[in-house]
Amino acid sequence: MTLTLPICYQHPDFIIINKPDGLSVHKDETEIGLTEMMARQLNVEQVWLVHRLDKITSGLLILALNKEAAAKFYHLFEQHKIRKTYWALSDKKPKKKQGRIVGDMEKIRNGAWKLCHSKDNPAVTQFTSNTLEPSLRHFILQPKTGKTHQLRVAMKSLGSPILGDKLYSGTAVDRVYLHAYQLEFEYENERICVQAEPTSGHFWQKICI
Repeated sequence: MTLTLPICYQHPDFIIINKPDGLSVHKDETEIGLTEMMARQLNVEQVWLVHRLDKITSGLLILALNKEAAAKFYHLFEQHKIRKTYWALSDKKPKKKQGRIVGDMEKIRNGAWKLCHSKDNPAVTQFTSNTLEPSLRHFILQPKTGKTHQLRVAMKSLGSPILGDKLYSGTAVDRVYLHAYQLEFEYENERICVQAEPTSGHFWQKICI
């Protein structure tokens, strides 16, 4: 059975989908990659991946429908003109409840990264958080840079690894609780703001009514 991916926003030049967790944006070990899957679903020859989400992360993903749009989006991302908001959950109390997390990132073992005190080419994340219940906290994360594993490392540095993120010492549960909730940008003088709630994960029910 072919997976049908939910489309949250459709424009002649691009679409925005709500990617499920567990689906890689690259071909991975699967016979058919996400872009090929989406091209078949739309009955077009090709779609272009213009940014990435980790396999374990669900949420909003932009796919361009032509080369010109893909080039425009590469430019927008390069200039940090696409404002991204993520949701995350943790069962650990953070060192601080809101603010900025700034630091260089260094690769360590097992494909993981760590946050450093140096700030030569830093990852920058703005965040706020609120308590859902005594052992569960909701984080609203806004990355100002686009580094690999940036939000997962930022959360670990706060002492609040993301729920389910075993690579960064998160408590094992049914999924990794990181979701790309909102994208906001201007495309050809049109302001676009798209939001999508997560569709899987028991603990999201605490905030998604």
